Amino acid sequence: MKGKPLPTNFKIVMVFMAIAIVISVLFYTQTIVQKLQEREHMSADRYKDAFEYIVNDFSPSGDYTFEFNIIENIDFPLLMTDAKMVPVSIQNIDIDSARLTPEQIRAILEEKRDEFAKVNPPIIVTYNDTMVLNYVYYDESDLVKELRALPYIEILVATMFILIGYIGFSYIKRSEQANIWVGMSKETAHQLGTPLSSLLGWLELLRAQRDHPEEMDQTIDEMEKDVNRLNRIALRFSKIGSKPQLDEQNLMDTIRKSADYYRRRTPQLGKKVEIIVPDIEIVTAHYNSELMEWVFENLMKNALDAMEQNEGRIEFSVAPGHRHVTIDVRDTGKGMDQRMKKDIFRPGFSTKKRGWGLGLSLARRIVQDYHSGKLFVHETAPGKGTTFRINLPV
Repeated sequence: MKGKPLPTNFKIVMVFMAIAIVISVLFYTQTIVQKLQEREHMSADRYKDAFEYIVNDFSPSGDYTFEFNIIENIDFPLLMTDAKMVPVSIQNIDIDSARLTPEQIRAILEEKRDEFAKVNPPIIVTYNDTMVLNYVYYDESDLVKELRALPYIEILVATMFILIGYIGFSYIKRSEQANIWVGMSKETAHQLGTPLSSLLGWLELLRAQRDHPEEMDQTIDEMEKDVNRLNRIALRFSKIGSKPQLDEQNLMDTIRKSADYYRRRTPQLGKKVEIIVPDIEIVTAHYNSELMEWVFENLMKNALDAMEQNEGRIEFSVAPGHRHVTIDVRDTGKGMDQRMKKDIFRPGFSTKKRGWGLGLSLARRIVQDYHSGKLFVHETAPGKGTTFRINLPV
């Protein structure tokens, strides 16, 4: 069926796009983390250089403001030990020294030293490039740690969002499918009900006309019309779900046929509605006549339902073009709010208390999926009627 593979392809594209986004976020975040790590390593090297400068070139009258600024401006955890790796000073490490004994503090700092050594190798501070004075151990800053965790948090949130969205869309899809099945069954019963009721009436009439052969002929003609109607209904439903045959035909014949059918029905509905078809002889297009009749009938039925008064008008206008034929179906019904324009083609949506919301959805499917055309609301306003437009390829 035309258009059927699209949802599967669309899901595959969406999965690949999601994977590409995740990889891009991971790569970008990792690049930032590496740059921050390089900056922190340079800061630790400057810290070591500043300390070595003070130790090697110390003078009581010297100005070491720049070096001390470097040492004080370190913004990541840093621990310095002596040559025997015993901790002697710390920066950006919180320890409650008031509640801990010196032994406990030393044990904590030695544990920190070992942790920092696993993250970054220690930097050696020397005296005259020969004697080891100190070792500088440093950890990653809180910002780097948060950035490392950020991609995983984003993946978790994105996964939850996709999962919730998938569950929501699945529920909506199941609900729409249920509405379609219910609507199709009701539409079938509705379509078959009218000619079947007529046939039952004709049968009763035939029984009463057994002694009047001349009257029976007329009744049989009417029965034949209802049987043909049943055949057309069966043919329409058989075409749903399969690719119909499209032929070059006179579109005006199909419009007139649909209009004549509803002209006969409107008096039975208790409404006086004028159905106007333009006086154009031939407009050719490539389409399936049975399905397009169904489209026009659904549009006229929708127009009749939208008429709150017993009188009104449904007017067809046809404009041939080089690439497509434009058919407008204009009514004098109650119209609709602009926000409803997108919803009226959704299966199951109906503004009527007893409607099942399938006619317009089915009409759009026939026009767009089977004829590669377009069906949309061209103009509408509350109290001013509605114009549906069909663009049918030539």
